[in-house]
Amino acid sequence: MKLKLLLLTGLLFGASVEAAFSASISRSTDSCLVALDEAIGQYKKYEATREQRIDRLKNQLKRFSFSDLKSYNLNYALYIEYKSYICDSALYYLNLNMKWAEQYGDNYLMSKNRILLAHLMTSAGMYEEASEKLRQLDKAKLSPKLLSDYYDSYCRFYGEVGAYTQDNSSKKRYFLLSRSYEDSLLKIYSPGSYAHLERRALRKMTDGDVKGALMINDTLLSGLNIDSPKYALVTYYRSQLFRQSGNSEGELKYLALSALADIRSAITDHASLWSLAQLLYEKGDIERAYRYMRFSWDQTKFYNARLRSWQSAGILSLIDKTYQAMIEKQKKRLEQYVIAISILFVLLSGALVYIYWQMRKLAIARNHLQEANEQLNQLNENLRSLNLDLSEANQIKEEYIARFVKLCSTYINKLDAYRRMVNKKISSGQTAELLKITRSQEALDRELEELYLNFDSAFLHIFPDFVSQFNALLQDDASIVLKRDELLNTELRIFALIRLGIEDSSQIAEFLRYSVNTIYNYRSKVKNRSSVSRDDFEDLVKAIR
Repeated sequence: MKLKLLLLTGLLFGASVEAAFSASISRSTDSCLVALDEAIGQYKKYEATREQRIDRLKNQLKRFSFSDLKSYNLNYALYIEYKSYICDSALYYLNLNMKWAEQYGDNYLMSKNRILLAHLMTSAGMYEEASEKLRQLDKAKLSPKLLSDYYDSYCRFYGEVGAYTQDNSSKKRYFLLSRSYEDSLLKIYSPGSYAHLERRALRKMTDGDVKGALMINDTLLSGLNIDSPKYALVTYYRSQLFRQSGNSEGELKYLALSALADIRSAITDHASLWSLAQLLYEKGDIERAYRYMRFSWDQTKFYNARLRSWQSAGILSLIDKTYQAMIEKQKKRLEQYVIAISILFVLLSGALVYIYWQMRKLAIARNHLQEANEQLNQLNENLRSLNLDLSEANQIKEEYIARFVKLCSTYINKLDAYRRMVNKKISSGQTAELLKITRSQEALDRELEELYLNFDSAFLHIFPDFVSQFNALLQDDASIVLKRDELLNTELRIFALIRLGIEDSSQIAEFLRYSVNTIYNYRSKVKNRSSVSRDDFEDLVKAIR
């Protein structure tokens, strides 16, 4: 009943989790990989934490003699720390406890240590040694407390041997033996216990029942710390379930979570990271796969188990060759870029030379234009002289009136042609040339005065309260006071233009006929007198309505 309730809870939990997971898996996978990258970068910190625990245990061990039971317990605690960290050291402390049990004739502890040794040796690929330890066990004399460990060791032993044997008939026989021991385990495990659920999930995964295995896996995951070794193992199994179902995104995510838990626990005996590296390699992320595989290989060598080295050597070699080929390809591409940039540099140099000669031609054309302007000025003088002559012509006899009218008409036509020429230059944007033609400062001043008057009137028609609102942005003793008949002054016109969207000092200077530096000084001077932040002043001016 308890098992049924747990499975029903797992089913409901799994359905909700999978629905949410399928919608967000791509986003969460990237974040998992980023977290994994950070954890690898901080691995020394996690390793130091484990080393500190080991050092504390070793210091405690020094206080007790070999014969003391506390020495046995501390050796066992050191084995626990080392079994997923350094294989040789874990074997060393297990063998010490084996000697202790043999020396003091403790059959229970001798059997327990043989089981632990067999289990560890199997994981390390020491199959002959593991088989010897298991043969030394007499099932009939075993304590009931050790039966589950006994069955589990045989189940793991035959499963591992079957996985790596090349003889198909032997493989089938070993798998059947492993399954029979698994059946025995399921009979003695308490239904609903963690060990029972874990073994059931593995059985369903072996039988291809991915959906059923995922439901149990959900239940197992729900009560685990995400940085614990158990979490690393359960998420690894989950990744294999997603692999079976063809969900590579899910496989990638849970391999990353498993590897993350391994690294944060400073576990060096792991399969998650090199499996993740292989998957990333298949997906084309060669650089990350190479980094993960190199780190995993270093951890495998540190753990010092020949099976793990053999498992990861092939994929490491493949990824390394691919990575080196990628680096070589990038190197060749870089060489091509250098050549292309060199060619572009030569072309750019040629373009600069061409532009320089064009600028020289333009300077010559400007000189010619200036000469033409001087001729036009002379023509203007001649026209003024003719106008004087026409004034005097009022005194000429009546018979010359017709000729006078005709001559005036001719002058009018010439002036109209001049007007059209001016209009043409204005329309074509040749204002610089026109400025040289129109040298009369008085006329220019009148036109500018009228222009500014029209500008001021039009602007204040649009923004009638501009002056008062502008003064509100200034300090109390810095308000701008206009002269009689003055609509705006230079300072107000500058910020009126800014209010209209003309912020470039060079454009404002061109309109008001000041230097850019003068405009800059005006703007700075006004902002220094503002009652608000300098950085916000012009934005507030733009907000005036």
